Amino acid sequence: MRLNLRRRMVQAITVATVMSLPLALAPTAQASPVSDALALLLTKKVKGENVTKHLQEFQRIADANSGNRAAGTPGYDKSLEYAAQKLRRAGYRVSTTDVEFPTGWAELAPPELNVVAPTPKTYTPNVDFLTVGSSGSGDVTAEVQVVDAVLPPGPTPSTSTAGCEASDFAGFVAGRIALIQRGTCPYVQKATNAKAAGAAAVVFFNEGQPGRTEAYNFDIGEWRFGIPIVFADFAVGNELAATPGTQLHVKTSTRVDVGRTKNLIAETRTGDPNKVVMAGAHLDSVHEGAGINDNGSGSAGLLETALQLAKLPVKHKVRFAWWGAEELGLLGSNQYVEGLSQAQRDKIKLYLNFDMIGSPNFGYFIYDGDNSDNVGSPAGPPGSAQIEKTFERFYQKRDLNFRGTDFSGRSDYGPFIEVGIPAGGLFTGAEGIKTPEEATLFGGTAGQAYDPCYHAACDGLNNINATALDVNSDALAWATATYAYDLSAIPPRATAANTAKSSTAKTAATQVAVPEGAAS
Repeated sequence: MRLNLRRRMVQAITVATVMSLPLALAPTAQASPVSDALALLLTKKVKGENVTKHLQEFQRIADANSGNRAAGTPGYDKSLEYAAQKLRRAGYRVSTTDVEFPTGWAELAPPELNVVAPTPKTYTPNVDFLTVGSSGSGDVTAEVQVVDAVLPPGPTPSTSTAGCEASDFAGFVAGRIALIQRGTCPYVQKATNAKAAGAAAVVFFNEGQPGRTEAYNFDIGEWRFGIPIVFADFAVGNELAATPGTQLHVKTSTRVDVGRTKNLIAETRTGDPNKVVMAGAHLDSVHEGAGINDNGSGSAGLLETALQLAKLPVKHKVRFAWWGAEELGLLGSNQYVEGLSQAQRDKIKLYLNFDMIGSPNFGYFIYDGDNSDNVGSPAGPPGSAQIEKTFERFYQKRDLNFRGTDFSGRSDYGPFIEVGIPAGGLFTGAEGIKTPEEATLFGGTAGQAYDPCYHAACDGLNNINATALDVNSDALAWATATYAYDLSAIPPRATAANTAKSSTAKTAATQVAVPEGAAS
């Protein structure tokens, strides 16, 4: 009772402090004066020196554990323990969710592919067809159903969109074998749509233009399909497609070794549980190094923001997430979103993402929620534009230059966008090269990478720009506090049945995990 009374007294004093802050900030479509005041207070509490202390602890943990904090290693587990302990002490509801990732895949026996009817024929493994890497095991005999193929093939490569959209499987009969032509989108996207339509197995075949006729090896990058997946020559696919009603036998024998790690989730004990503001950063590094910029920087900024927000009142429930296995293909965030019911997804009003916010040759980049830059990926779901404006207001108030950056699918916003949740966030650059224009805007060196130690052993404490880290930690705090109190600028979201999904997310996100050549 003494602790609860003290907490209520602190919150009452804090509310009074917030209300006494200068409210000359003009109300706009982006925030109320009170939320601006709360955001200003939180940014004052989130100090770069404390964010740096978290980075120093991540470095110490890496040094004591084989030099890295990769998913499934002691370094990752200790990083999670460090953050979880601080969050519990701050009063959050702290929990974890399980994450699985592949540690190895092997083909145990040659695959089989043969026509059962109307005219029996056996195809030769590793000549006419191959097992796709990450394929599950299975023994299936069923009717083949062609999915939106372009036959004869178009005159130029990548003219077939077969299997790229869920609508391509309209009328697909569950239990059949999906026959899908190579084309414009990643194989994993095609296989995902096929599995969702009830395919018992998938036979990919090459598109058919010169240079695109033979089967070749690739890893699909997703190990959880659990059905046979093979890749055949164009001649095989064309032959199967030419005979409606063909009964085909497909058999694969494989083994997938699975590792396990966890996401860390911390949620405020107060705030409207039907209006959840979510902010996240991936906690894991690559195996090559400590990952202090990628992504100790986002994790540390998020942690310090959470610790300081615990001392302030919130109107909406705030949920922080430190994702596991991002470096293995956004697996932590993907599996988290997949595991939510539709009702749980509907309660999440927005998602803020912070991945690499202290790059040494930095730029201040904001995710382009409205695609106003018009240089690549489309806009995020409705509400993403407003999130971008919130971050813009922060930099404008500090007279700092900023630029947009695409929702390229390379970080944990991807799964949220895929299900229609508006998203936004910050990024200071990875292996990309800073342009002369950006050097004029942000300083630094044109012609060099934003982060010369990206995914390298040298991504340690010396690989951080302290100014960028401090400024972006404040920006992180600003946006989180703004939405913790005021969601009026975020438009209401339609139910799942009526929500138009952005096309950026899962397609691009899965490409991150797929080796060269696996994109269709």
